[in-house]
Amino acid sequence: MPQTENHDKVWNHSLLTEADVQNFQQGTHYRLYEVMGSRATEINGVAGMYFCVWAPNATQLSVKGHFNGWRDHEYNLYPRWDNSGIWEGFIPGLALGETYKYHITGYEGCRLDKGDPFAHFWEKRPQTASITWSLEYNWNDSKWMRQRKKHNGLDAPWSIYELHLASWQRPVPTDEESYNTYDQLREQLIPYLQEMAFTHVEFMPVMEHPFDGSWGYQCTGFFAPTSRFGDPQGLMRLIDALHQAGMGVILDWVPSHFPYDAHGLFLFDGTHTYEYADMRKGFHPDWNSYVFNYKRGEVKSFLISSARFWFDKFHIDGIRVDAVSSMLKLNYSRQTGQWEPNEFGGDGNLEAIAFLKELNETIYRDFPDVQTMAEEATDWPGISKPTVQGGLGFGMKWMMGWMHDTLDYFKIDPLFRKDHQDTLSFSMMYFFDENFLLPVSHDEVVHGKSPLLYKMPGDEWQKFANLRLLYTYMWTHPGAKLLFMGGEFGQTSEWDYRTELSWGLLSFDCHRSLRHCVTRLNQLLRNEPAMYANQFTTDGFEWVDLQNRSESVIVYRRKGSRPQEDLLVILNLTPVVRLDWSIEYTGRPYKKEVFNSDAAEFWGSGQVFNPSIRHQWIDKKAIRSQIIVNLPALSGIVLK
Repeated sequence: MPQTENHDKVWNHSLLTEADVQNFQQGTHYRLYEVMGSRATEINGVAGMYFCVWAPNATQLSVKGHFNGWRDHEYNLYPRWDNSGIWEGFIPGLALGETYKYHITGYEGCRLDKGDPFAHFWEKRPQTASITWSLEYNWNDSKWMRQRKKHNGLDAPWSIYELHLASWQRPVPTDEESYNTYDQLREQLIPYLQEMAFTHVEFMPVMEHPFDGSWGYQCTGFFAPTSRFGDPQGLMRLIDALHQAGMGVILDWVPSHFPYDAHGLFLFDGTHTYEYADMRKGFHPDWNSYVFNYKRGEVKSFLISSARFWFDKFHIDGIRVDAVSSMLKLNYSRQTGQWEPNEFGGDGNLEAIAFLKELNETIYRDFPDVQTMAEEATDWPGISKPTVQGGLGFGMKWMMGWMHDTLDYFKIDPLFRKDHQDTLSFSMMYFFDENFLLPVSHDEVVHGKSPLLYKMPGDEWQKFANLRLLYTYMWTHPGAKLLFMGGEFGQTSEWDYRTELSWGLLSFDCHRSLRHCVTRLNQLLRNEPAMYANQFTTDGFEWVDLQNRSESVIVYRRKGSRPQEDLLVILNLTPVVRLDWSIEYTGRPYKKEVFNSDAAEFWGSGQVFNPSIRHQWIDKKAIRSQIIVNLPALSGIVLK
């Protein structure tokens, strides 16, 4: 097409500075969402859309869409003169709300239609075009933003409700094409979370993705909330309202891999643009997807910009970084011969390590009142240690070992738990190595693993008692807590993303009372400083009694900043009632039972409790005490 004819349609205009390009190439541009993609702007008094995309091996690149009948090569962008691989141009008169793609003539003449990597809005799947959009929004969460340091600090209570937006509730419960909008979710979800007293909610990936069955973990739109539930402002309104209701928002974020969908990042210009070219590093055998090239400066700028985008434009309070283990290890899920050691002969991906450090340094520098969390399942040291101390710089790490050990223990017939006490107590041997978050997530209730309730042994009453006991142990254990939706009321089927939770179970006392038990644990967590103030330090926990293996009774103390804040936790892990149980310890008298998982209000027996606690001094000068308490079957009690 003649240059003059194209210039009438696309003006050769740049909004990038040389510093933008240099930082992009060097991997140090963390606000790419402000300068790349599509932007509504005005040039010489003419309104239109500016487009900017990186396709270093393209020989021709045009914008096409509904506005021109999807014709190729009619609106050609211009390559920058600096060999950066960036194409840009201004289309006068083009408005917001237009669908578009980039038509790329790439390596060896291949022709590709790609969505915009920086698009803020996409068509609802199965359509795959990007949409020109503005992120303008008037936020009303200034109070939360001013005060969120006290909500998001490591010395704050953390009780996270993990949520899959599509399948929490649906307008038509069994119709996987039926979605609540962000606004409908706002109306239904926030009162529920407030009633249950969770401190934070974590959304499984809301970034745009083509396949529902990936649960959002195969992402194509790293700068766009999914259009399944509405436009980007809908998600903003949801987060805004959550903040106004006093709850923080965590987003799942996936920088470890991306899918091979034709409209996505894979072979973006006919070459391995975003992914490693060496498939020993660039392909994930577990997920049949592709691995970002963390060594390439442009890719590093892209990913860190994506993380920063959600904090900047959507006011989120944290990200949970998915599959960190797979990023750190070159031999992750690979056999001998399927991977190549790094330059020092080790199995660490040095480029991914450097990327994660820079990611965390950037987020905490620019947003000091938030948290980053790593899903990391190995013994890699220093995941949640500052980078200046040689760590990766995350705020917290998922405690996968605790989760596996705890579920394994609670599956055991109580008759044999006496032989496995170390499984339960082992977590405190390494707990203080990291800032740990205790996760009972979606991964534990899918793929034949059974719902939590049916992991528990015994008859119906014992199953519920065991699950209340597990939650009591979880909530009183040091560290942040995370529970997947449905676990709060004892979902009786595995999670299925195609339908909604079994809300009808709440018509039964046993399920409704279990949810009430979780609410009371959340309230206990919020109201008792001993439960959170020192949750990541050795000052916050003390074993009191681990000697009663044969009875499977364990006792520990959660410690606050002052002795009068301390709590004593007693777990009776068998279905045997133990009356007049004696506990000796050093410390002040405990005068009040503040929680009992066997209470009638939780569908417990309600028959064994401690209206008063019998105390006597063994050695008053040494502050040695003895208390006599009654322990219900399969229960946890908390004394203050």
